[in-house]
Amino acid sequence: MKVVDTAVSMDCNSTDSTVHMEVDNYDKEKLAALKKEEGNKLYSSKDYTGAIKLYSEAIDLQPTNFAYYGNRCACYIMTKDYQSALNDARKSTAYNSNFTKGYLREAKCHMTLGSASFAKRCLLKALEIDPSNPQAKTDIKTANAMMQFESQAQDGENSKDYRKVEYCMRRLAEYVPDCKKYKASQAEAMVLLGKIEEAQNLANEILRSDISVVEALYVRGLCLYYQDNNEKAYRVFQQIFKMDPDYRKAKEVYRKIKLLEKTKESGNNAYRNGRFQEAYDLYTQALAVDPCNKVTNAKLHSNRANVCEKLNRIEDAIEDCNQAIEYDPKFVKPMLRRAKCYMQTEKYEEAVRDYEKLVRLDKNPEYRQLLREAKLELKKSKRKDYYKILGVSKTASDDEMKKAYRKEALKHHPDRHSHDSEEKQKDEEKLFKDVNEAYSVLSDRQKRMRYDNGQDLEDVGFDMEFDPNQIFQAFFGGAAGHGGHGGHSNSGFSFPSGGGFPGGFSFSFG
Repeated sequence: MKVVDTAVSMDCNSTDSTVHMEVDNYDKEKLAALKKEEGNKLYSSKDYTGAIKLYSEAIDLQPTNFAYYGNRCACYIMTKDYQSALNDARKSTAYNSNFTKGYLREAKCHMTLGSASFAKRCLLKALEIDPSNPQAKTDIKTANAMMQFESQAQDGENSKDYRKVEYCMRRLAEYVPDCKKYKASQAEAMVLLGKIEEAQNLANEILRSDISVVEALYVRGLCLYYQDNNEKAYRVFQQIFKMDPDYRKAKEVYRKIKLLEKTKESGNNAYRNGRFQEAYDLYTQALAVDPCNKVTNAKLHSNRANVCEKLNRIEDAIEDCNQAIEYDPKFVKPMLRRAKCYMQTEKYEEAVRDYEKLVRLDKNPEYRQLLREAKLELKKSKRKDYYKILGVSKTASDDEMKKAYRKEALKHHPDRHSHDSEEKQKDEEKLFKDVNEAYSVLSDRQKRMRYDNGQDLEDVGFDMEFDPNQIFQAFFGGAAGHGGHGGHSNSGFSFPSGGGFPGGFSFSFG
């Protein structure tokens, strides 16, 4: 009897439990449906946050209902939370593999998150279910166009054609304006093109809307690095590593910063200790670390130019200054060094241009004085260089001047070239005149002083009309009129046939 009662009791309890569960499930389903309806009303009134809350409650009541995920996905899209929307879209199609809207929404999320190829897969699935779906047909064309730009951008990145990358990312952002990934990639390309300020603005715009966008944080760190603000760059990259320890690009730049700082400092130490060739080699190594870092590389080129000057490699110093100024047109140090190198190599016009730029950039009185000196040397360079004509230095003594004059005057005297061609005779006559003119000025202390100061001798009262033969005759002790080779030359001077020369000089020709 007890067994029977127990059996009946168990049956009754079992039946009551099943009925109770069915009632509970019915109530949950009914309550979930009510939550959904309330959510739909809030969605219609654009209260997306409220709608998300109600759809979430409906999902808690019925976690396998695809429609609720689909509705919440639509709300997330409206609030631009595309990652959450993507998760819901995937769940909606997981619970109903024929849910076309779920695939369309998933495709939209993929596009906005920067993956056109994943979007295309979803759209193809939607077209399998509904081949005539107009939205799927339109969106798949968009996805194809986006995939082409993605491919071109990748080619540009591989070939370091960052203008191409920037263009492609700009076009992709036109298709999906909410895609932070494309905007961040565009900003990265702008950094590599030297558009630092524009890139910073774009990265900050992204981060103002979502501080967790690692790609935009990376651009911010890259900008700081390219502005030679490495301490702040370090902090940004460390923030990135906390969010994504394996972010490859950030790791690469972080290593570059460390290597650049170490190599540059080693070069500075070598320079300070007078090891100039070692310093040159270290600066060269540092320049190879990152060709895109124009600010740091401008400083490295400036440093290496200083080393080249110490090594007396003036042309190399000028070239390094050129590169530094190309990277930074307002960089004073290499401009000043280049101007000084131009003065050393007697490129006075170039020196004047540099000093004029320096005066415009900085009213430093030293630069004004250097400009005046360069202009004076330029003026002097446009006159005949009497020192070069005689082949002597600017510090030559009177004796050195006389020896040089004797050599050059005899070498170019017209009588020596009487049997040359008419053209050659004219050239030698001109040289002979120049030699005598040079000697007439440099052998006179007053004239030489004024000449060295850049003054025009005629302007200060000196008569520059002269007869080169008279200077020659006076120098050689009145040798004119001596019979040499049996006659008189057009110059009024003949060389003696015996090789002796009045005035105590003796010379011969080969």
